[in-house]
Amino acid sequence: KGGEALAPFWKRVKRSGARIEAVGTDMGPAYISAVRSNLPDATLVFDHFHVIKLFNEKLTKLRRDLQREAEAGLGKPVLKGIRWLLLKNPDNLDDTRDERQRLNEALKLNEPLATAYYMKEELRQIWRQSDKASAEKALAEWIAKAAASNVGMLKQFAKTLAAHRSGILAYYDFDGLSTGPLEGTNNKIKTLHKMAYGFRDT
Repeated sequence: KGGEALAPFWKRVKRSGARIEAVGTDMGPAYISAVRSNLPDATLVFDHFHVIKLFNEKLTKLRRDLQREAEAGLGKPVLKGIRWLLLKNPDNLDDTRDERQRLNEALKLNEPLATAYYMKEELRQIWRQSDKASAEKALAEWIAKAAASNVGMLKQFAKTLAAHRSGILAYYDFDGLSTGPLEGTNNKIKTLHKMAYGFRDT
């Protein structure tokens, strides 16, 4: 995860003479610093996949914290079994397995969790706007709403998005630049690693 891991890459970039206008990356400080040091004129585009992924990680932690705090016997089992339901796209909930009903029951029992969950769905809308101006408005509204909530996780995430506002909105300047293809390659590599477990040689 350290920026030094990219040193050989930067050398190849400089030798190639490539003129890079934008770089898609997550919001990790090491990557941001590496890009700014080696490509000071390039625009940082924070990948929307990673923004949502980061929010999901915070949402999972919030659920765990609330689960621990729950004192009522009913609260614990309902909150305990809904991690993947919280992370699922609402359109993908399986009604034949009562997933939507279980999720709704859990959200009714806990207002902070419900607030964070619905804010997650609103967050996705930032990258579904028709133009940058609309996205800027949607992002500003999301940040304001999260900052005004009574949920500490949302308040902190609002600060994170505000600090990375320009890189998030740069998505609209570079035709939806995303690290998606790279993530797909990484997933294939992980699958190969699992398949090759126990092989005696390459």
